[in-house]
Amino acid sequence: MKHSLKGLFGAGALLLPLSVLAAPTVEDLTGQSNSLYQQANTRLSGGGTLTLLNQLDEQAQEIARLRGRIDELEYQFKRLTEMSQQRYLDLEQRVSGGASAGENGQVVDSQAAAAVTGGASAGGTASTNGVSNADSGAAAQKEYENAFAKVQSRDFDGAIVAFEAFVVDHGDSNLAANAHYWLGELYSAKNQLDASAQAFETVISEFSQSSKVPDAMYKLGLVKARQGKAQESRSLLEKLVQQHPDSKAGTMAKDFLSSGA
Repeated sequence: MKHSLKGLFGAGALLLPLSVLAAPTVEDLTGQSNSLYQQANTRLSGGGTLTLLNQLDEQAQEIARLRGRIDELEYQFKRLTEMSQQRYLDLEQRVSGGASAGENGQVVDSQAAAAVTGGASAGGTASTNGVSNADSGAAAQKEYENAFAKVQSRDFDGAIVAFEAFVVDHGDSNLAANAHYWLGELYSAKNQLDASAQAFETVISEFSQSSKVPDAMYKLGLVKARQGKAQESRSLLEKLVQQHPDSKAGTMAKDFLSSGA
């Protein structure tokens, strides 16, 4: 028994150094791991910055492209506005009888002026009241001609100011309906559609006996269409065709309606 225990102790003594010698060596890799992590982060950070810079550069190029497009569209809009002004004035000439702007204005306005300036008695002797009316009519005619001259010279802003002054100073003149009509035309040419509609409505409602009513109805119908009021536009043009079927404005309204516009 004693020999057995001695043998075990002896074997244990021999095994103990071997187990100690066989124990694994543990190295501290914390510092090395952190270094690798930092390097990885640095690489990722550098790549992210480069990507962001590329994105910013692309956005800057896109903004520059859009700005160029905006400039191009602004120029096109200006040209379209100028063409629109001419187109609506040409349309007015055709509706009113096909004469040139100057001829049309002179023909229409001379007829109205004849009624304004007429003040003589049947025997050819002018009364005091007739002379006064003639003077007033001559002044109205002169002011109207000055306003219309601005239309002919394409001074639309000046024409608007002149016609607005005319309807205030000579609201009861036989030329007042024409003045309101031209205000509608001018505001329409400048894309001021609310003001244009109001001017045409004034011709229709306050000067119902004027020869400009069919033209004003037609133009108001077009303005309503441009405002996106399709049903109001169609109703007004259908009313024009019904009330003034033989007028040139009525014919143009028929064509407009049949086109499906």
